[in-house]
Amino acid sequence: MAWHMYVIRTTDQKLYAGVTTDVERRFNEHLSQGSRTARYLRAHKPECLVFSQQIGNRSLALKVEYCFKRLPRQRKEGIVRAGQLSFDKEQAG
Repeated sequence: MAWHMYVIRTTDQKLYAGVTTDVERRFNEHLSQGSRTARYLRAHKPECLVFSQQIGNRSLALKVEYCFKRLPRQRKEGIVRAGQLSFDKEQAG
């Protein structure tokens, strides 16, 4: 099963990153503001999905997500604009 990393822009222009096997389903869960909504997105309402990329297995997806979250906002915005995240499967994490 392929895992994806995705990025959501919130109504207050923050970026939220997560991983899932079904990006559309997960985004809709966040939009619904139900029990499966990420805690962060309850306080910062999701506006739109701005990025998603297939990564591979769950472990690698979590490592890539962790690295993405540690980047400065300017680099995150560049990745979102480019629509492509480059990573070394051997070096991730």
